[in-house]
Amino acid sequence: MTFNAAPTDLTGKVCLVTGASGGIGASAVAHFSALGATVYATDITDAFDGAATYKRFDLLSDDDLSGCCDWIAEIKPDVLFNNAALFAMGSVLDAGDLVQQDKLFGVNVRAFYAIMQACAKSMVEQKQLGSIINLASQAGHRGEALVAHYCATKAAVISYTQSTALALAPHKIRVNAISPGVIDTPMWATVDALFAKFENKEIGQKKCEVGEAVPLGYMGSPDDVARAAVFLASEQSSYLTAQTIGVDGGNVLR
Repeated sequence: MTFNAAPTDLTGKVCLVTGASGGIGASAVAHFSALGATVYATDITDAFDGAATYKRFDLLSDDDLSGCCDWIAEIKPDVLFNNAALFAMGSVLDAGDLVQQDKLFGVNVRAFYAIMQACAKSMVEQKQLGSIINLASQAGHRGEALVAHYCATKAAVISYTQSTALALAPHKIRVNAISPGVIDTPMWATVDALFAKFENKEIGQKKCEVGEAVPLGYMGSPDDVARAAVFLASEQSSYLTAQTIGVDGGNVLR
């Protein structure tokens, strides 16, 4: 039997990674670069250490978001790893959480959509057979009492992924999402501290609990997510669109 083994090589591809300065984003930059891609990266920080051309944008700023979209038109990416997001927690009984809602929806939905739209327009204009990879979350598949806004934003990511995939299918542009579960990134120090505050736990307790609760028995790593992104960026996934891949150790059964 003969068969065509699709490559994971990304040589000649231009990849854009948002939220690139740490954790999952930094791992995606490293994986894409190692496989031969030309990588462009953006985040809100002024400091960036990675194999990519970097620009700083604050995605809550209309001017910066517009500037990022203009940059996309210049670099003409073949692959978008749409990763930038904010996380926060709070009680639905707290009237002040509308400020939190504005921030989370501003980055996780509004900016996410604008960047996806800019990449889609560029890919269509350039007649690129592009791949858009959106970062959802296991939180987008179910509600959580203290994480209502974040869950809602990630549910929106999944819905927009499906709709955009159908809209871009005639152009042979694939749009998929990754839903990470509990991933051991630097952000977990903040998440753990928030759970300690709201659930009256010891520092480090929540992180241990969520890792042990995963069916595979441990938290995932940023590399686990980046490897899924490589699959979606490469020809290995050429017949896959409008899907959300769970990288969660079995936490969410789909």
